[in-house]
Amino acid sequence: MDGFRIPIGLWVEDAVDWARDTFSGFFDLITVVVRVLVEGLTDGLLAVPIPLAILLFALIGWGVRSWQLAVGTAVTFTFIVAMDLWVESMQTLALVLVATVVALLIAIPLGIWSARNDTVRAILKPVLDFMQTMPGFVYLIPAITFFSIGVVPGVVATVIFALPPGVRLTELGIRGVDSETVEAGYAFGAKPGQILRGIQLPLAMPTIMAGVNQVIMLALSMAVLAGIVGADGLGKLVVQSVSTARLAIGVEAGLAVVIIAVYLDRVTAALGSPGEHPSSLRGALRRRRLTARTATTSKAPEDQRVKAL
Repeated sequence: MDGFRIPIGLWVEDAVDWARDTFSGFFDLITVVVRVLVEGLTDGLLAVPIPLAILLFALIGWGVRSWQLAVGTAVTFTFIVAMDLWVESMQTLALVLVATVVALLIAIPLGIWSARNDTVRAILKPVLDFMQTMPGFVYLIPAITFFSIGVVPGVVATVIFALPPGVRLTELGIRGVDSETVEAGYAFGAKPGQILRGIQLPLAMPTIMAGVNQVIMLALSMAVLAGIVGADGLGKLVVQSVSTARLAIGVEAGLAVVIIAVYLDRVTAALGSPGEHPSSLRGALRRRRLTARTATTSKAPEDQRVKAL
C-alpha cells in the first residue's frame, strides 16, 4: 500500500477555489448583507442607553418566564457592565442573533420538508450527521476562503455548525403529532397547508422551540471560534487572552459568554412552554383573561333569567 493515497483534500481545495472564482459576485453579496445585518444590529443595541437596555432585557425575562429571571438578568448584565465588557457582549449577541435567525430560516423549512417526505429525510440524515460530527473549527477554513476574515466568515461558520438541531427537532416535532388528530383534520376537509398551519405546527411548537434553543446555544458556542477569524466580540478577547497568556481577560470574557448563554437559554426555553411559567407577565395576563371570561360566562344565564321574567 506504499505510495497509495487518495488526494481528497486536494480535490476539495480545487473545488473550493473553482467555486470562489466562479461565484465571486454571489459571495460578495452575502458578505455585504451579513456585514450590514450584524453591524446594524450591533449599532442598534449599543445605541440604547445601558440602564434602559438592561431594563428591557429584564422585562423580556419577566414577560416570558418569571420575576426571578428578571432580577437575575438585571444583576448579571450589570456585572457585565462592571467588567467593562458591554460593547463586546452586544457585538457577540448581534452575531449570535443574526446567525440564529439565518440558521432557523433554513432549518425549519428543511425540517418541515423532511417530516413530510421520506426521500428528503433519507438524503438529509447523512448530511446532518456529517455537519454535526465535523469539528466547528474546520468550517472556518472554507469560510475564510470565500469571505476573507472578519465577522462574515464567523457568521457563516456559525450558521453551518448550529443548523442541524433545528432541522432534526422540527422534523421530530411534526412527525410526533398524533396521526389521528391529523386524520381528523383531513376528514373535515382541511388541505395539507391548513393541516400544517392549524394542527402540526402548533402541536409541534414545544419541540420546535427546543430546536431553536439548541441552535442558539450552538451559535453561542461558536463565538470563540468566530473570534479566531477576526469577528469582534467576546470571542476575540478570549483569543487574545490565549495568544498573550492573559488569564484575567479570558476569564472575564468567558463569564460574559456564560451570562448571555444562560439568559438566552432561559428565555427561549420559556417561549416553548408558556403554561409552565405562571409567574410570568404572560401567565398573569392569561389568568386575567380567563377570570374575565369565566365571570362573563357565569353572568350570562342570570341575564337570560332576568329577560325571561
